Amino acid sequence: MNALDMPQLLALAAAIGWASGVRLYLVVLLTGVVGYFGWVPLPSGLQLLAHPVVIAASGFMVFVEFFADKIPGLDSIWDMVHTAIRIPAGAALAAGVFGADHAAMALVAALLGGGFAATAHAAKATTRAAINTSPEPFTNVGASLVEDTAVPVGLWLAVAHPLVFGLLFIAVLVLSVWLIRKSWRFLK
Repeated sequence: MNALDMPQLLALAAAIGWASGVRLYLVVLLTGVVGYFGWVPLPSGLQLLAHPVVIAASGFMVFVEFFADKIPGLDSIWDMVHTAIRIPAGAALAAGVFGADHAAMALVAALLGGGFAATAHAAKATTRAAINTSPEPFTNVGASLVEDTAVPVGLWLAVAHPLVFGLLFIAVLVLSVWLIRKSWRFLK
């Protein structure tokens, strides 16, 4: 198994930071599982995620979040509570891609990863709050399923096709900022 090259590491740090703002526990679970089975060589700062106890705990939280995120109202409460969890976790996980061996890159990854997590979380939370004003539950479930799919696809693209991920990532960031502004205006 070859170690990840620099474009893959950069894309992975961005993907992990961003995805943590959307589905933190799914990021931890997927990263841990691919590391545990050796499908992707995890950087040393992320190898702890492959521990069976971490995988089990994150798997349980994925299960809880999967259902909590589908219920209008409860999803907004879940997002509110997780504001204090997702953003620092996204920063820490992004920094873990580079670990202590590359302290300057780890610090930059932490700053950017936290920013990406905050952007993704704000886009998710404001959009879902706006969606919750609709009386029907299908839009909420649909948005949640899109998020459930976007996280593993984003993580996979970051490692398998970092350039494609980078281009899509820029588009997602632009879309996120637009959604935050639009949703915030709607909610006001």
